Order: sequence, then C-alpha cells, then structure tokens
Amino acid sequence: MEHSGLGLAITGCGSATPAVSVDNTQLSQIVETSDDWIASRTGIRHRRLAPPDSSLAELAAEAAKGAISMAGITAMDVDLILLATSTPDDLFGTACRVQAEIGASRAVAFDLTAACSGFVFGMVTAAQYIRTGVYQNVLLIGADILSRWVDWTDRRTCVLFGDGAGAVVMQANEADRLLAFELRSDGMLNKCLNLSYNSQPKPLLEDVAIAQGTFNPITMNGQDVYRFAVKRVPEVIEKALFRANLTVEQVDWLLLHQANQRILDAVATRLHIPSHKVISNLAQHGNTSAASIPLALDEAVRHGQVKPGDMIAASGFGAGLTWGAALFQWGRFD
Repeated sequence: MEHSGLGLAITGCGSATPAVSVDNTQLSQIVETSDDWIASRTGIRHRRLAPPDSSLAELAAEAAKGAISMAGITAMDVDLILLATSTPDDLFGTACRVQAEIGASRAVAFDLTAACSGFVFGMVTAAQYIRTGVYQNVLLIGADILSRWVDWTDRRTCVLFGDGAGAVVMQANEADRLLAFELRSDGMLNKCLNLSYNSQPKPLLEDVAIAQGTFNPITMNGQDVYRFAVKRVPEVIEKALFRANLTVEQVDWLLLHQANQRILDAVATRLHIPSHKVISNLAQHGNTSAASIPLALDEAVRHGQVKPGDMIAASGFGAGLTWGAALFQWGRFD
C-alpha cells in the first residue's frame, strides 16, 4: 500500500462496557434456549447490556478517555474523532456529543457506518488523513448498543449480541505501522444481515404522501453469513499480507471481529494460524459489532498479551455486506 507523506502509529487504546452482564442461563428465562445450546454453537457465555438510561456517547467517551490517556496526549491534542457505529443516539450522528463529552474542542468529529467492519474501515480512513499530513492525532472509536435493536423473542439472534465500546489513538509517526489493508463490499449480499427501516405511508395532501416509521429489529441469515466470513476473511488477510510482503508466519496475533467462535476457529485454520495466536473475548462479551475489535485489543494490551511491536492481522466483516483487513504493528516503538 504505497503512500506519500507521514506514517502513523497506534499508540493508545481504551474500552468500556456496561456494568450489567447477562449469562446464557439467564437468557433461557427469556427465550427457549440453554447455556449448552448457545455456547456450543457460538462460544458466547455472557454479554453486557446497556441500561435504559445509558447512551452510546457515554460508552464511547469512556473508551476514548482510556485511549487518550495511554497515548500520553490530552483531549485538546485530538484533531479528528471518527466514531464507527450503527447505533447512534441520534440519527444525525453521535461523534460530536463524544467530542463535547471528552473536551476535545479542537477536533473535527463525524460518524462512520460500516456495521461490524466499521472499526477496520475507520482505521483505514484515519490513516489517509494522517498520511497526507492533514491531521496528527486521530481518535478512532468503535461503539454499538445492539441490545436496542435485537428481537428478544428470536433465539437465533438475541443470544449473539452485546453492548460496548473500544477506541484507539492513531498518531503521525516517522515509521508507518499500518503496513497494509484490503477493504471490500458486496451489496448483492445485503439481505443476509439487516437492521432495516420499516415505513408506513402517510398522506399529506390529496396527491402527496411520505413515509414514516421506525427500524425493524436485526434479521440475519446465520448460515449465509458464516459461509461468507470463512471464505472471504482469509482472502482479505492474505491480500494484505501480500501487499506488505509478509508471510502468515510473521503474524503475532489474529484479531477478528468477535462474531462467533466457529468463525474465528475456521479462519485461523484456513490461514494455518495456531489457536494460541487468536485473540478472543467472545465468551464474555458476545458480538459488539464495531466495538468488538478495539475492545478485544484493549483487553489483550492491558493484560500484557499484546506487546509493542507485535504484528496484528485484524479483520472486520458484517452487514452491507462489508469486510476488510488491516495489518498493523501495535504501539510506538523503536
């Protein structure tokens, strides 16, 4: 991925999740399911759920503060805030509320929507601003509260999702630590995973009508999404490795969108990456959409698992359908 101008480093991370955790046995009181049924098919045992009085902006701001602190900068140093989300508090966008919440009054802020691929798409977007010299410090947040949009009577989907936020700080750096990326979209597969608008006609005048309504709960064809992910995700990771002139053996960590443990295992097997190199926090958090990659990264960094200089192959995949991979080295290091 050739470019001119500056390089970048990923220098800080943070995360936030709601306090309330619901396990599979508790879910069996809501829908006909069991801990064994959910865990054996998905790998999920717990998920965090945001209470009615919480906001996406609050979760995102908490994650952002952690990332800013680790990076050793202040909120006033942030030039750009990118909020990757599909569940904003406000359809006009929530990034500006996060900007106000953390006191980053110098920063430009806007939302970016690419569903579960949002964080990877956001990382690549942020890189363009830094590499061209426009901005020096970018705060990238992935955050979603999918519990707002789940059909809690549908055991095929309600067991999968959780709420959370994760963030990273990306800074201009002499050496470029984002080594390669590959982004893809296929709208022909759009119907596999949706959170669609359901409108009803509303007459205004004799010959004028508009549509008003709300959004339907999440619908998903799980088998189609599984087949798509296990085929396409290894391809984009291999493309990124090829662009960076690296081999899969040089990857220290495989960091996938935390959708289903079977997908994580299948992708690792196809890439010949051993299980001890696969980062997974799915059992505790479920699928947190755009938050899942930075949330898992933050936990791995703070637990001392991921160390400065480690090579990470990250990949997001989801609604759109969208998918992409980013190959980067963690941290600022010599």
